[in-house]
Amino acid sequence: MYVRHLGLTDFRSWPRVDLELEPGHTVFVAPNGYGKTNLIEALWYSSTLGSHRVASDAPLIRAGTERAVISTIVVNEGRELGVDLEVTTGRANKARLNRSPVRSPREILGVLRAVLFAPEDLALVRGDPAERRRYLDEVATTRRPRIAGVRADYDKVVRQRTALLKSAGPARHRGDSSMLDTLESWDGHLASHGAQLISARVDLVNQLAPEVEKAYQLLAPASRPAAIGYRSSVEMVEAEAGAGTVDPAVYEAALLDELSRKRSAELERGVCLVGPHRDDLELRLGQQPAKGFASHGESWSMALGLRLAAYELLRQEGTDPVLLLDDVFAELDSARRQALASVAASAEQVLVTAAVPEDLPADWDVRRITVGMRDDDSGRISEVIG
Repeated sequence: MYVRHLGLTDFRSWPRVDLELEPGHTVFVAPNGYGKTNLIEALWYSSTLGSHRVASDAPLIRAGTERAVISTIVVNEGRELGVDLEVTTGRANKARLNRSPVRSPREILGVLRAVLFAPEDLALVRGDPAERRRYLDEVATTRRPRIAGVRADYDKVVRQRTALLKSAGPARHRGDSSMLDTLESWDGHLASHGAQLISARVDLVNQLAPEVEKAYQLLAPASRPAAIGYRSSVEMVEAEAGAGTVDPAVYEAALLDELSRKRSAELERGVCLVGPHRDDLELRLGQQPAKGFASHGESWSMALGLRLAAYELLRQEGTDPVLLLDDVFAELDSARRQALASVAASAEQVLVTAAVPEDLPADWDVRRITVGMRDDDSGRISEVIG
């Protein structure tokens, strides 16, 4: 799989981009602030419908404009698919597949399968559980695009159930129990959608675990062994996940039981205390959690190990995903840089950003694209060196 064309309109700093790409190694070279990362971000958005840098879409739209457009043409085993994504301020985003409108942008997921390495990846180890949940859900969605719908349905249930809890708590104290019947219905929705999401995550963790162990050993052979596991605040969910269970019915029953037990606490606090939105991906080095105990180098190795594991898993299940490497070589020591380079050497397409050519592996045969600046401080492609 590779991206043949990338087109941008009013995306971040770019008023307009039309860029032809090729298989192999392509490097965008420019000092920081020239817009090279924006190109990688646009491709990642086409793959996941999310940014690796910001949580909302608003910063993706160039200042002074109302919408941004990302257009890609992806080649997979000789077949071309064109995707156009329209990101709009204050309105629902739109998408077209081969120029035909689709009902939801989620329908384009799976067209571009990609794995991204970026400096922000350190948050996978040192950041909050939300970072690790997002990692799991992004990889799960890349493997099975329908998971995007499951996650969207679950998030909607959590928002609506939380609003009901905020109202039901005071109503209960006034002796009005009518909302409790409605709450039971929402408990069922949360358990059903939540169980499907947990099942997908646990299945992914089962597949990723040996790949993470191998990748970490490659990156840090002298360090302690790495391991991952699914961590839940629901005891039965965690026990079943530890046993490798992927049956949603098991998780649904466990969630319903825990919701019943936590009912009073939820009503008092007005928040959902049960569900996969409170779970975590546990990262361990030896007998210790990586967060708080890993050194800087070990944290980088664990973060890279998670990305490499995802890449190898996706590779085993189909065509090579596109590798997106955003300024990561400058962050790594020589051993980790060489380990990443060896994996990238066999990928069908690798798209890299670098501040200076010296950050790149010396033995790579690359196509170099230099990113310059216009007079209005927006980016431009100034030259291509074969």
